[in-house]
Amino acid sequence: MPAPIVMISSYPPKLCGIGTFCEEAREFIRKHNPDRDVLVISHTDGEGEGVFPIIDTSHQSWWRPVAEKVHQLKPYAVHIEHEYGLYEYRDERGHGDGNEGFLDLLDAISDVPTVVEPHTVHGRLTDFEADFLFKLCRRADVVLFKCHYQKWRLDWNFAGKGWPTPLNIMVVPHGARPDKRYSLPEVVELRKELGLDKLPYLSEHLVGLIGWIQSNKRWDILTSMWEEIAGEIKNRTGQEWDLLAAGTWRDPHHKSDYDKYRSSVELLEKKGLAHYYEFVPRGDVYYKMMAVCDFIVLPSTDETQSGTLARIIALNKPYITTAPMEGLTAQTLESDGGLLFTNKQMLKRHVIELACNESARMRLGENLKSYLDRVVSWDVVAGQYHEAYGLARQAKKTNKPVALPLEF
Repeated sequence: MPAPIVMISSYPPKLCGIGTFCEEAREFIRKHNPDRDVLVISHTDGEGEGVFPIIDTSHQSWWRPVAEKVHQLKPYAVHIEHEYGLYEYRDERGHGDGNEGFLDLLDAISDVPTVVEPHTVHGRLTDFEADFLFKLCRRADVVLFKCHYQKWRLDWNFAGKGWPTPLNIMVVPHGARPDKRYSLPEVVELRKELGLDKLPYLSEHLVGLIGWIQSNKRWDILTSMWEEIAGEIKNRTGQEWDLLAAGTWRDPHHKSDYDKYRSSVELLEKKGLAHYYEFVPRGDVYYKMMAVCDFIVLPSTDETQSGTLARIIALNKPYITTAPMEGLTAQTLESDGGLLFTNKQMLKRHVIELACNESARMRLGENLKSYLDRVVSWDVVAGQYHEAYGLARQAKKTNKPVALPLEF
């Protein structure tokens, strides 16, 4: 049996965006490498076939058993999903180690071809983030950024500090499923499946606020204006449009925001203008809930890369999102599949424009279909991962670091 690909990440059933990402990426990595096992070393709350739940960051040396397992598995390549909170050890005073344990892990497996995929790379780095990324790039064979702007902004950040810019950075976008497009007849059936057809006040046309409810996903920006917006749409088109807000909370720190956002939707629901649908945003139901909407609004006040946007793209669903906002803005510009707003009036105007202009919705949807097929389909991304594994293996074989061109 050929050597396996080993992923290190959080993993379901943990309610974690990185874990869900890893699960989906693993599916398509397997598809691209049918002769190899794709195994996962996860945190202790991960489960499943080929999953080793041994990461326990309550211990300062959590990385030691992980390194031992990596060497025991003798991998073709190691592919690590990184988010700062996933690998932070905190002592009895609550003081964090600044992800030193993660760097120790990379040192301990330095004999193995290693690819690291950091999920938070801001355009303007804090001193801590800059220092960590510098050390990370020195230790990993290949580092995968999600967006081109992250690569050229890193060059600007490091040059300003007088540091050399790492050349082992490869841009591989956040993957999106190529198999979740729904036809109009299928959407009608989905409304029935979700029970939405039993709500007599819910109109045929829906604007979606879909996903995890947290403080940075500012649903209240739209809900505070929805009654006025719905009235303007009806005056222009004669059509009834409703707001479908669907999701739930996962972080206790965001519970108060969840309560606030939900209550604002329920006030609109009493007026026959909206509906709140409670569900856990993962799996097929996440896609189905978005599919019944004509377009999606994704208001965010802090986001570098969004799994929600990946699902929007998978469905070829027109959308409106906040700008300037790191990866959200970058992918909106590159795909030409969504509209951007910088203030409430822009959001109001764009929602009304999309609701009143079916041809505009069709055009944006077609642009997203092309962007999905060409750029962000998991089938494409899995091929780029395979290329990264090859580069990492070549670096180990020749003892020469990977050197890729700068973005600009």
